[in-house]
Amino acid sequence: MVSVAARPGRVNEDFTGATPTAAVLVDGAGIPGAESTCRHGVAWYAHTLGGSLLSLLSLTPGSSLPALLAEAITQVTDVHRHTCDVTNPISPSAAVAVLRVSDGDLDHLVLGDAVVALDRPAGPPIVTTDPRELSVSRTYEPTLAAATPGSDEYNRILADLRARRNQPGGFWVAKDDPRAADEAVTGRHSVSELSAAVLLSNGAGRIVDPFGLTGWPQALAVLASNGPAALVDQVRRAEAEHATRPDDATIAYCTDLGGP
Repeated sequence: MVSVAARPGRVNEDFTGATPTAAVLVDGAGIPGAESTCRHGVAWYAHTLGGSLLSLLSLTPGSSLPALLAEAITQVTDVHRHTCDVTNPISPSAAVAVLRVSDGDLDHLVLGDAVVALDRPAGPPIVTTDPRELSVSRTYEPTLAAATPGSDEYNRILADLRARRNQPGGFWVAKDDPRAADEAVTGRHSVSELSAAVLLSNGAGRIVDPFGLTGWPQALAVLASNGPAALVDQVRRAEAEHATRPDDATIAYCTDLGGP
């Protein structure tokens, strides 16, 4: 595993952790001005949600991944619903990726813009993403570009975009409503078909999309030969070359899946 803040001195708003049979990655998301809605902050939300998920994965191995994520969202929301404005559209939220190995199968879940990539000795990798947030955001790009930043019109457009979070026809993230977990993208594969599995925050997965500097087979080859830190180093170089604002970058790379 590796998890690196966007820049030195900045709080890392990602979380990753593992048990012998499961791995979790949580990519916290915040909006400027959200401090007034939650006194705890984005990093607290991501780390608390990740810890709750790991505990539930260990204690209730028979439950489905969406059910476990729903319970974790409920637990975290209950902790701060009486002190924070948890229903506010700009209060802390997160993308989530989970995998679990049981009885020869690997189950995985993605909610939001995290990535699960499964490497196979035969055939291309299986990559699971949730493109809805990006798709919805792109529909707002022309009107945002035409408006003056900070103007009433610009702020109205932003508010409308944010209001589509966790709404039908919009996009879904972990926040205050456990029903969002039912919208997660899930899958199951036999571990006998897999050589490795990796969870990536969007800050790490950007080396493939949107930068397009490598494909998933090449990215997984870097992980297999040099480990996750080497891939994050490539991301940082790409951000510098593209003059792109750095993001927290987190990778959990799992190779012993219990297969033959």
